[in-house]
Amino acid sequence: MAIHKMLRRSLSAEKRSTEVPKGHLAVYVGENNNKRFVIPLSYLNHPLFQELLCQAEQEFGFHHPMGGLTIPCSEESFIDLTSHLSRA
Repeated sequence: MAIHKMLRRSLSAEKRSTEVPKGHLAVYVGENNNKRFVIPLSYLNHPLFQELLCQAEQEFGFHHPMGGLTIPCSEESFIDLTSHLSRA
């Protein structure tokens, strides 16, 4: 019985990790190994984020190998930018 509960919790946690909350967007960030981030849609309107989107368009066009929006910058740079946007 305990194993069944643990498995059920594990599966529900896995399902939550793939869901994107309303008003958010999943993006993949990285130069080699892409990491998934979930960001607010409001970031799409910010000029600094739009610059990143232009870089993504130049590098990947509209074909994104991860199946979602891929942003070609370091994770550290992306985290710095999103930290700045969250304070703005």
